[in-house]
Amino acid sequence: MVTITGRHYATGVPLRLSWDGARIIECAGLRGADAAGCDGWPVLAPALFDIQVNGYGGLDFAAEENLGHLADTLAGFGVARFCPTVVTGPDERIGHALSCIARARAASAALAAAVPCIHLEGPYISGADGARGAHPLDHVRDPDWDHFSRLQDQADGHIGIVTLAPERPGAIAFIARCVAAGIAVALGHTAADAATIAAAVDAGAQLSTHLGNGLATPMDRHHNPLWPQLADERLAASFIADGEHLPAPALVAMIRAKGGVRGSILVSDSVAEAGLPPGRYPGVGGTAVDVLPTGRIQLAGTPYLAGSGAHLLACVAHATRCGAATLAEAVDMAALRPAGLLGRPSGGLQPGASADLMAFHPGPDGALDVCLTVRDGLVVHDRRPE
Repeated sequence: MVTITGRHYATGVPLRLSWDGARIIECAGLRGADAAGCDGWPVLAPALFDIQVNGYGGLDFAAEENLGHLADTLAGFGVARFCPTVVTGPDERIGHALSCIARARAASAALAAAVPCIHLEGPYISGADGARGAHPLDHVRDPDWDHFSRLQDQADGHIGIVTLAPERPGAIAFIARCVAAGIAVALGHTAADAATIAAAVDAGAQLSTHLGNGLATPMDRHHNPLWPQLADERLAASFIADGEHLPAPALVAMIRAKGGVRGSILVSDSVAEAGLPPGRYPGVGGTAVDVLPTGRIQLAGTPYLAGSGAHLLACVAHATRCGAATLAEAVDMAALRPAGLLGRPSGGLQPGASADLMAFHPGPDGALDVCLTVRDGLVVHDRRPE
């Protein structure tokens, strides 16, 4: 049994938390002498779960060994689990990345736990400028079950989320087939009308991927893909709360529209160049990107975003600072809600819940400094004082 003390992330109450194996066995509030010095204790919270990670710190999924290094890096930011995200490109590149991830998982039980599934974002997305985002037009295509099955074979069956545009021919039937196979379907990079979005949700789509991004610019103020996705309570929505992808008022309004924690998930959408010094980098598939001094990442020589330069913990901090959520709500959107989407409810901080935990100290500028990350009861990051 392992025991730590800290302050509850939602209530601030001093507590003693114990776990044995992969489950929490005690979460007890402390008073009096037992809580002496608690002002200096870290905040205890569920560990983060990022369902959209393209890379970080110069690492992507082009090499098998990268997955373990990336898992270690993200654990330093409180992320215990994540979904490697493979985006539109040549079949050879997609298949290679999927195979690398699958082999790394097969070789390590720890990595298999850290990476519950793979997120395939594209290639079944809109080819329209704006809606397509930074995805290369030459490799966008219609959904095809045989094509997807070949990719799934290369992934050793581990593709668990597919982001697509429901207006593409064959998409509605494809969504139903994915759902029957236990794969979560998300709508994204789409120019679909309201009727098509409703049909996709009727077929089983559960999520809007990085809602508010991957949209045409300009678009009709009323008849566009944004409003029907915001309005449909059957759809959860993920948001990139990095301070670049969505202005603060938009993030606040969209999270409120989705009912707060009930319908909102925070993701990083970090790319390989995230966390690197300012400069120009080759990017995925040779599409160069610029990392600006602010951390913003753009397609080289353009003002267009090419993924996020932030990790998920920074997104939690930004969502809190800008008033989109309380700290507890932002943590739940980045931890409990994504786990629930994939059928892995963690239960938060209570006996019987998964021992997926982080401990952090809030900084004066709102930044969060993680000192401990635990996954399934195993410490995967520890920077506590001796």
